[in-house]
Amino acid sequence: MSTMEIPVLEDGVWIVGPDGELIPDYDATFPTINEGEVVHGTVVRVDKDEVLVDIGYKSEGVIPVSELSIRRAVNPADEVSLGEEIDALVMTKEDAEGRLILSKKRARFELAWKAIEVAAESGEAVNGRVIEVVKGGLILDLGVRGFLPASLVDIRRVQDLEEFTGKELRCKVIELNRSRNNVVLSRRAVLEDERKEMRQGILDRLNPGDVVDGQISNIVDFGAFVDLDGMDGLIHISELSWSHVNHPSEILEIGQTVEVKVLDIDRERQRISLGLKQTQSDPWQQVLEHYHEEDVVEGRVTKVVTFGAFVEILPGVEGLVHISELAQHHVENPREVVSQGDPVNVLILEIDGDRRRLSLSLKRVEEDAEPLPRADGGESVHLTPNLRLSEEAFPAGAEVNPELNEGDSMSEMENEINPEAVELAEAALALDADAQELAGEAVVAEEIAVELAEEAIVAEAVAVELAEEAIVADAVAEELAIEALDADAAGDTEGAVELAEEALAVEEIAVELAEEAVVADAVAVELAEEAIVADAIAVELAEEAVAEEIVAEELAEEAVAVAGQDSAA
Repeated sequence: MSTMEIPVLEDGVWIVGPDGELIPDYDATFPTINEGEVVHGTVVRVDKDEVLVDIGYKSEGVIPVSELSIRRAVNPADEVSLGEEIDALVMTKEDAEGRLILSKKRARFELAWKAIEVAAESGEAVNGRVIEVVKGGLILDLGVRGFLPASLVDIRRVQDLEEFTGKELRCKVIELNRSRNNVVLSRRAVLEDERKEMRQGILDRLNPGDVVDGQISNIVDFGAFVDLDGMDGLIHISELSWSHVNHPSEILEIGQTVEVKVLDIDRERQRISLGLKQTQSDPWQQVLEHYHEEDVVEGRVTKVVTFGAFVEILPGVEGLVHISELAQHHVENPREVVSQGDPVNVLILEIDGDRRRLSLSLKRVEEDAEPLPRADGGESVHLTPNLRLSEEAFPAGAEVNPELNEGDSMSEMENEINPEAVELAEAALALDADAQELAGEAVVAEEIAVELAEEAIVAEAVAVELAEEAIVADAVAEELAIEALDADAAGDTEGAVELAEEALAVEEIAVELAEEAVVADAVAVELAEEAIVADAIAVELAEEAVAEEIVAEELAEEAVAVAGQDSAA
């Protein structure tokens, strides 16, 4: 008779049962799991409110619908499918009903957070899909809910954020706080990095003399900025048109596409100077092609000065009628003969194409002379004044001072100034006027720079204040969330829900404040950059003004010297 073999107690194989007998240790065959651990399993069931996962444990794990995704109000069937292998985090080994509670979203969160931390430290960009549009920005799914403020979605503020819903965006992590699970992103930083490369590419590609297309991105008092597909160039107000421009907005508007010529490139400072008028028909070329000396043309008086009057015969082309060429008689004050805005017919005395100067005469125009058609095909002023100065000033039979009759030739001699002296004086006055205009522009630019700098300081202070308020609100939200968890653990479901809702509301306020802080900070940076640009322009304008003033003084001294030599002769 064989004897029955009595099992020997062995850890992990047999255990003592409730009646003292040895029974197999089935629990020892299951893997050891701990709360907070990430496990791997297979989806075995998908219900409308939960998903069951086999992780090889003694019971299947349950993933509540709220733990499936960071997105709200999801359909489990859209998140997982039968037979799919997934990772899940162990939340509770055994709840009140004895269930193993798992979380898919928290497992993904843990894995994603590590990748985000690495990206934040290295400065690398992360990819995420836009899952929600909230007040003040976008929510991206990175495995973690990432907040992308509206001001950092693009280089320029986006009006409609809904167009980004569902799109995959590449962003940089600009703020990371594990204790609060906060991730703030910036797509603008990525775009600006790309733009830097584009800017360098543009600088390498462009050369002075190139003609390119661009879009007006900003208009300021001293000119207009043109977006050249990633880099702005400046058209100074003096390079906008061949004719005088009071303000760039007279001929340009933001968003307008223009063809411009590259005048200069400062590769070290990454600045491009552009010209608009250089791409337009040069009116001086029309003068050289259509007009000749001794031709009678029409024009309009643009400025009256002590030594004569300037007449515009084509847009952007002015000539000087010297005081000696205004009338047949001696003229003390040019305003006795012409006024600003008067339409007149003038005779061309000299055309200097190299220096772009015209010498004109009013007194030498024959009474019945017909002016040539305008070279630009424009509408005729056709309001030729019939001054008849010789007859009206000296009507027949009038008694005339005999000394003046005897001195008629003397009067002409008084007005016949050495042409070289006249030319030098004219150039000196023109340069002096330009110098004054440049100095005025420099003052305006400097004032703009100061204003922008002050606004930048204010914006920065606002940003700091908003950021501090956001931190306080976030801390309050965190405290409320902890209280909600405590209430739920204590069985106070209603109180927990109320506290959780309050926590969410405060968290939204914190996000809004943080977004506003980021916006204010971005505005401060932009204002500071604009202030630097305006200040640099002011310095350049002032330097140009000084240079032109020096040249004007030298020309004036030469004019006096030449006139003195002529008088001595």
